[in-house]
Amino acid sequence: MRPPDEHFLKERIMRSDDFDLDVVDAEDARYEQLVAALGLADLEASIARLPHDLQPAATGVLLQGRSYSDVSQELGIRQPELVRAVHRSRVIIARKLAAPQEGDVA
Repeated sequence: MRPPDEHFLKERIMRSDDFDLDVVDAEDARYEQLVAALGLADLEASIARLPHDLQPAATGVLLQGRSYSDVSQELGIRQPELVRAVHRSRVIIARKLAAPQEGDVA
């Protein structure tokens, strides 16, 4: 049996590393910046307005600044599920921040 070639190994490593927290597209980066710019009180209020299933993930990662590993273990969910929940939370919060508020004049 022939050993796997370098291309095969590289591709396999890339597939096993599909879950990469360091890869962020431009739109996600903008959402991260908008949410990161919030003060503590505004972030708490924004998290309180999220759907209830997203609040624990957003609280642990965004508000408390804990690691994905720590929060996923505490919540009893897989890390990719936590990443999706935090991403959805950021998107919801950032879109509400970016949307014109009632009474605003454009």
